Amino acid sequence: MKNRVITISREFGSGGRTIGKQAAEKLNIPCYDKELIQTIAAESGFHADYIEEAGEYAPGGFLSSALSHRGLAPTNEDRIWEIQCRVIAHLAEQGPCVIVGRCADYILRDKADCLRVFIHAGLEFRARRIVEVYGQREQSPIQRLKDKDKRRAAYHRFYTDMKWGHAQNYDLTLNSGTLGIDKCVQIITQLYKR
Repeated sequence: MKNRVITISREFGSGGRTIGKQAAEKLNIPCYDKELIQTIAAESGFHADYIEEAGEYAPGGFLSSALSHRGLAPTNEDRIWEIQCRVIAHLAEQGPCVIVGRCADYILRDKADCLRVFIHAGLEFRARRIVEVYGQREQSPIQRLKDKDKRRAAYHRFYTDMKWGHAQNYDLTLNSGTLGIDKCVQIITQLYKR
């Protein structure tokens, strides 16, 4: 029998990481987020900072993308993707868990009994949150949100050929700005237990 796994995809600043961690705590199951980066770094030999950045960028340039998809010249990002797929599948095989980001919803589509969740919120809510929670100030918070979301969408599209954030690709989409973090956690944990 396939293990029950919650995957959390999220817009930057929406609280998806917090929601995933709190849901895992309530369900008494592990939550994998930054731990994924450390494991992928250890297996790949790349620095964790590089892994984190590579997870938000589609491989560079048209030529590099075209060649790697033809099997002629795999990029570092392609190698990281392969390791990421293996690590995420292994974690799902170990037992029930929450996995935040890293295209886990796609990677586990046939490997686990997934509750695929997408967390989103309005720009103002997210801008306020990244300033309050992360101390984000080096550029306009709104522009930072748009840049991060654009990179996440491109990465997701490149490796999954699916549109990131589109409701039909998830079992559940929640607006954390409207519902609040606690209510999102409550909804996810209730659905998981069914």
